Amino acid sequence: MGRRGERDRAKEWYWRRLLRQWRRSGASVRDFCGEHRLSEPCFYAWRRTIVDRDREAAGLRRRSGSGREARLEGPDGQRRSGTPAFVPVRVLPTPAVLEVVLERGCVVRVPVGFDAATLRQLLAVLGAEAAAC
Repeated sequence: MGRRGERDRAKEWYWRRLLRQWRRSGASVRDFCGEHRLSEPCFYAWRRTIVDRDREAAGLRRRSGSGREARLEGPDGQRRSGTPAFVPVRVLPTPAVLEVVLERGCVVRVPVGFDAATLRQLLAVLGAEAAAC
């Protein structure tokens, strides 16, 4: 067991790999953690820790005048390139949506250009299920 304040490289790389998987998945944190049986507080703590470590490494590079990318050791002791703390994001406009709130609190979000017949069928099915409860 490591001493307090000492970094566990294998654990850090494990979480870096999970965070990359989560970003690529497009899933919410809650869904990703549920699927991988992870604690949400632990996920958020490691995400913050890794962002802080990347920010700290970038600050050290700037102060040392090194324009090179940080190199970190992986769990196997091999040197690897650092992972950037942030990536470019493009926010797309959200199309207008109509929300139908059913009795039991279920929400059906209907996008612009929906098929009315399909919506009627869906609402009939949901209404029948709600009545059966």
